[in-house]
Amino acid sequence: MIRKQGLAGRGTALATVIGLALALSACGGQQQQPPPPPPAVTVYTVTQQPVANVIELPGRIQAVRTAEVRARVNGIIEARLYEEGTDVSAGKALFQIDPRELRASLNGVQAQLQRSQATAANAAQVVGRYEQLVPEQAISKQEYDAAVAQLRTAQADVAQARAQVDSARLNLGYSTVTAPISGRASRAAVTEGALVSASSGTLLTTIEQIDRVYVNFSQSSSDVLAVRRDVASGKIKMGNLNQVRVTLILEDGSIYPAQGVIDFLDLAIDEQTGTAALRAEVPNPQRVLLPGQFVRARAEIGTRPDGLVVPQRAVRTTPQGASVMVVGPKNVAMVRPVKLGDLQGANWVILDGLKPGDKVITDGLQKVMPDKPVTIVPPGKPAAAPAPAQR
Repeated sequence: MIRKQGLAGRGTALATVIGLALALSACGGQQQQPPPPPPAVTVYTVTQQPVANVIELPGRIQAVRTAEVRARVNGIIEARLYEEGTDVSAGKALFQIDPRELRASLNGVQAQLQRSQATAANAAQVVGRYEQLVPEQAISKQEYDAAVAQLRTAQADVAQARAQVDSARLNLGYSTVTAPISGRASRAAVTEGALVSASSGTLLTTIEQIDRVYVNFSQSSSDVLAVRRDVASGKIKMGNLNQVRVTLILEDGSIYPAQGVIDFLDLAIDEQTGTAALRAEVPNPQRVLLPGQFVRARAEIGTRPDGLVVPQRAVRTTPQGASVMVVGPKNVAMVRPVKLGDLQGANWVILDGLKPGDKVITDGLQKVMPDKPVTIVPPGKPAAAPAPAQR
């Protein structure tokens, strides 16, 4: 019995040794997989080309003409004669002020004019009679001179009364308030029964012309200085300043279809804000732009003849700044910080950080690691698959 157990133990040990030998043989025969090939990328070679020098600034819309309609006589508003928020033409009646007191004043000065005219006519008759008596020495020269002076005084009173009549008639006309310009009339600032005053110039309503509008925006003095320096050095080629085109970007991000031109550039810097004021005039036939509306104005201030651009997809932006990946010597990818200009179509304008001839990675950035080699392939060519592991 003891002999049988010894044989069984030896068999178990032998099986264990054989299993370990097979395991070691399997481990020794397994080969290590080769490293994956460098990722395939496509690149954009930077070249110099003329690029529009565009500045983008916030702006506010202003009506090209604005008229405040105010009371020019004292009185009570009897009626509003226009529909609020509609277009009115110049000369259209907007408000009616009670004219009765003004009409009574006109009648009074007209009576004064008639009295003055009668006095002047009587004085003229006296002078006419005295002219015939002076040569006959029937009256003294002093009496004749006094009669002439009275005539002149009466004539002056007539002229004064006539002026008062004109003023009263003018005030009576002011009782009907008319539109000074054509445009869109806003809401009435007063209602029927309100007392208006000429001395305080009570505001009745406002009329704005918005078929064309102004866009007011400003640029910092440092940016103005930089543009002038670039123009002087030839980095920016300027044409006629009166033909600088302006494109508006609305609040929803859409581009306004009609372009405007800069028609005003302030030559002084605002002491409080440190900015220079600019203004553009933009057509507004559909009246999409409204006074007070905020927009972003993109002005094409000249052209950079030696500008640099890269595709938008090649640029990475972070809170620390923008950067691109370039292919350096021995096809090694490197991170390159850049200074961005404006976005023109699908390309970023590069102000600093790149030079002509740099190869910027545009596709395949997901697999690229800094300071690691890459493989440059033509655009549209699929990346090479990794080689299978040998067994």
